[in-house]
Amino acid sequence: MTTAPQTPSDDAFEAARGRYRAGEPALVGLALRLEEDGRLDAAVDALQPAADALVADPARRDVLLGKVMGHSLHPVFTDVPIGAWVSALALDMVGGRQSRPAARRLIGIGILAAVPTAVAGLADWQHVGRRDQRVGVVHAAGNSLGLLLFGASWLARGRGHQARGVALGLLGGAAAGFSGFLGAHLSLARNVAARDEAFADSLPVSGADRTGDELTG
Repeated sequence: MTTAPQTPSDDAFEAARGRYRAGEPALVGLALRLEEDGRLDAAVDALQPAADALVADPARRDVLLGKVMGHSLHPVFTDVPIGAWVSALALDMVGGRQSRPAARRLIGIGILAAVPTAVAGLADWQHVGRRDQRVGVVHAAGNSLGLLLFGASWLARGRGHQARGVALGLLGGAAAGFSGFLGAHLSLARNVAARDEAFADSLPVSGADRTGDELTG
């Protein structure tokens, strides 16, 4: 049986935040502010019906949540677009003129792979709490911006505008990188992922175990 994620309790997080706020790194503060930003609730509410419909069918839900693997598909899928886009940007930097066709093909592969990655991510997002859904919509927006920029880069390269294509690719990489930070925050700091009950003993016993010394030490 695949289960919803066990996220730290709100009380445990609030206690840890109170001890940590004074010297928190900027990115930590940003992630916490997104979790608490009620202005994102309108976007959450708008996306929720699509997410609910996506996992309404039990068989489709099991596939998207990676039941056969025992954990979510989304983190596995993310490696493909990220790897393809980073490889394309590396070729832009050091590959020379002869690598331009390969870089464009890699961008195209990343664009195609981003679609199932986003679908699997939406299935994960559907069953998490409001705090994590707020971060999730910003994560999704960053991914969407990155996808649009890489799409524009792919088109520009195909039309012979190499410099414009490279610039758009770098902007897309920046958007995807920021979104990746938020995805890591959800996966690691917030422990958001579907998993099989067989792995339950590898998780913290309580939310406090996840937010005490790890957040304040």
